[in-house]
Amino acid sequence: MSERPRRKNGGLESKAYYIVLLLCLAAIGVCGYFLTQGLLAARTGGFGQDPAAAVSGQAALEDQREAIRRADEKLKAQAKAKEAAEKAREKEAAEKTAQPAAKEPAAPAAPAQETAVYVWPVEGAVDRPFSLEVFAYDPTMGDWRTHDGLDIAAEAGVAVGACAAGTVESVEDDDLLGVTVTVDHGAGLKSVYANLRDPASVDPGDPVEAGTVIGAVGATAIGESAGGSHLHFAMKEYGVPVDPANYLH
Repeated sequence: MSERPRRKNGGLESKAYYIVLLLCLAAIGVCGYFLTQGLLAARTGGFGQDPAAAVSGQAALEDQREAIRRADEKLKAQAKAKEAAEKAREKEAAEKTAQPAAKEPAAPAAPAQETAVYVWPVEGAVDRPFSLEVFAYDPTMGDWRTHDGLDIAAEAGVAVGACAAGTVESVEDDDLLGVTVTVDHGAGLKSVYANLRDPASVDPGDPVEAGTVIGAVGATAIGESAGGSHLHFAMKEYGVPVDPANYLH
């Protein structure tokens, strides 16, 4: 009578053991599934996301990071270039400050008229005076303009003498003033003789004294052909036209 219940209880215990075993295996399988899904979600960026889309998103993220890195490098390079330019400007300014002040040009030598006597190159009336401030009518050009010298009336062929001692600087044929001789008297003063007969009587480099014949009155000045026979005589001090009447005696 006592052996049958033990066999019945042993069978129930055996069934319960297998049920528990199955439940444990099921639990392990569920845990493994969710663990696998969690790892996949962590790798792809979320549950249920398409792996291909995840890879594409990762590539886009890498591109953005690369773009940010390049932009940062560009900004750093620009900052370095700006800093180098600033240093260059500061160096240049410092060098300029360190340079000694430029020496003032030496005062020009005493005006030539204080040490020399100037004579008229030809005798005759002044048909047209020196005028740089007031315009005068020019019969040849048919307009009103300034005049940088004196037009001294003289017959063609009359000898023209140097107004003072000096050296012949040039002998040329000017487009408007014709055959022209320029004499350098030193101290920045030069005399100009135009409308001369061709050829002149001197050459560049020739020394002259007051009264030395440099040529003869001619009719070569096309720009003053309506003014009658005359010598166009001008003087320049350091390249600036001056009134010859202030020098001649």
